[in-house]
Amino acid sequence: MPELTIAGQIIRAADDANLLDTLLAAGLAIPYSCRAGSCHACLLRCTAGEPLDARPDALTPAQRASGWRLACQCRIAGDLTVEVFDPRRDGIPARIHSLEWLTADILRLRLLPQRPLRYGAGQHLLLWAAHGVVRPYSLASLPGEDQWLEFHIDCSRPGAFSDQARQLTPDSSLNLGELHGGALHYDPQWQTRPLLLLASGTGLAPLWAVLREALRQEHQGPIRLLHVAREQTGHYLAAELAALAGQHPGLQVELLPASEQAAALANLQLASRQTIALVCGPPAAVEGFSRRLYLAGLPRSQVYADIFLPSANPAPA
Repeated sequence: MPELTIAGQIIRAADDANLLDTLLAAGLAIPYSCRAGSCHACLLRCTAGEPLDARPDALTPAQRASGWRLACQCRIAGDLTVEVFDPRRDGIPARIHSLEWLTADILRLRLLPQRPLRYGAGQHLLLWAAHGVVRPYSLASLPGEDQWLEFHIDCSRPGAFSDQARQLTPDSSLNLGELHGGALHYDPQWQTRPLLLLASGTGLAPLWAVLREALRQEHQGPIRLLHVAREQTGHYLAAELAALAGQHPGLQVELLPASEQAAALANLQLASRQTIALVCGPPAAVEGFSRRLYLAGLPRSQVYADIFLPSANPAPA
């Protein structure tokens, strides 16, 4: 049987066993979330040996060359020595700039990293709180304009990170983990094409950044943003969106309660078949948006979607 070494502990592992499952079964507190290779919460460094990796494209060549692997995507093929991502050693310390409850359940968290972080509108990174609690969050800030990193955290449901978010104070400390890009971004080549931004809940966060990036680059085509919330009070950026729409005649903003989503999608019309659609939110919402766009005749290559997956690890790691 292969031997798996971590933090001085040797674990007998089964051939072809999933690396994350093996570590968890041994009682080790390995953080994880999506199990799909998207969130990167289960990042480990291999210092000896090489696992079978189902998603080698999920990390950059530089990360892979440094030994980093996603435990959820690896299977054990022989003796292996690994070390856990340590946010204090491998991450970036950040202090809290401000905490603002935009609604009773949505927290606007602004952080100032200890060193500058280069990122693009629509990207996301890992936030590490106390006791090893980690979750990926999309950036709502606009690089080059906002001095802080902004996140919109939905605390409406119990969760390891959202529970801790409710306890944050201006003196709390957090660490930033790996920055990685999702599907959402703004391409200058879209300058004259219609943009359709569809968001549900805090799926609005990265689209808020992408929208402002498009406007900063003086997008020439029409922009339509539709935000769905469980109830009217959930449109937490209503005032900011109204202000932008007032400044930019080509921007149309629609705020819908979830009860009206089905009817709105049924009547959704494309400005043209050249439309670029950016979609973000929970799985059911993204699936509903994407299905309607497909039925409306929009090619799949013109739909860019990020899904906010629920945490598979509700307890602290």
